[in-house]
Amino acid sequence: MKTQQIVLAKRPNGEPDDSCFDLVEKDLPELGDNEILIKVLDLSLDPYMRGRMNDMKSYAEPLQIGEVMTAESAGVIAESKSDKYKVGDYVTMYTGWQSHFIVDADNPMVRPIDKDMGTTSMHVGVIGMPGRTAYWGLLEVGKPKAGETLVVAAASGAVGSVVGQMAKLLGLRAVGIAGGPEKCAYVKDELGFDECIDYKAGNLEADLAAACPNGVDVYFENVGGEVSEAVSKLFNPGSRAPICGYVSAYNSTDIANVRSPFHIFADAENVPEHRFFVVTEWNDRWLEATTQLSSWIKEGKIKFRESIGEGLSNAPELFRGLLKGKNFGKQIVKIAEE
Repeated sequence: MKTQQIVLAKRPNGEPDDSCFDLVEKDLPELGDNEILIKVLDLSLDPYMRGRMNDMKSYAEPLQIGEVMTAESAGVIAESKSDKYKVGDYVTMYTGWQSHFIVDADNPMVRPIDKDMGTTSMHVGVIGMPGRTAYWGLLEVGKPKAGETLVVAAASGAVGSVVGQMAKLLGLRAVGIAGGPEKCAYVKDELGFDECIDYKAGNLEADLAAACPNGVDVYFENVGGEVSEAVSKLFNPGSRAPICGYVSAYNSTDIANVRSPFHIFADAENVPEHRFFVVTEWNDRWLEATTQLSSWIKEGKIKFRESIGEGLSNAPELFRGLLKGKNFGKQIVKIAEE
């Protein structure tokens, strides 16, 4: 059995071009006791992967040259030497950018997929890691209260779209920020946000202030840069700002010297309670979030969209597009059919 892999060929200087990636094929060993072979069906592309390509300290170790690009995937068990999983079972796992993967069945990051809750792609999207990021980041770090105003950037994306819809369910005023009239119309008309500001229209500060007449109580940070600067002027006393990421800086040639959300928020007139968080803080409660998100979707209370590309070889180009906001909704790469 062979696997196709995309590995880190060199560290990027700015945007990761094709020379940063190598598509290789490797032989897989025979399965050992309690091991399973996962055939990858859906590969999740997410902004955090860009940071892992840099050789700098972060919440996770950087990728090494020649190492498989990191990612969560959904797949089907193609072979099993475990009593825990049988051939044909579906799982998610951090397999990376590759077509097949062998892992010990007791690895805590292998999680069974209940297809009654949603499709395999949904389990790495709206009810998977991005959905859980929105869920826990908003509830545990954002501490939302009915009647407050929430702002979320990248509002049409995998995380931001769930944040805003949850805010509405919890009785908040939800203001999204997105790029372009099509995405803004989707956020407001289909997802039900109260307002959505087009940051590309050139009137970000004025439009945001008009959309938030009572200031900002919760800002869910995904973007950084000029968006964070604009929001920071509107923070109310006692506001909170969960920091999921700041994608606007990820392709910077010197991210260590970028004016990050931490710098921006510290300079605000009303400094919000803020911290960086990762979804793994609530690993022991992953099923709770997935179950609730699935229920909301079935009830029509949360809507979502997926951008699905085809083929492992196209992952680098799709990844570049993701970092520029070219995707509309959760970016998935279809690696294989069932």
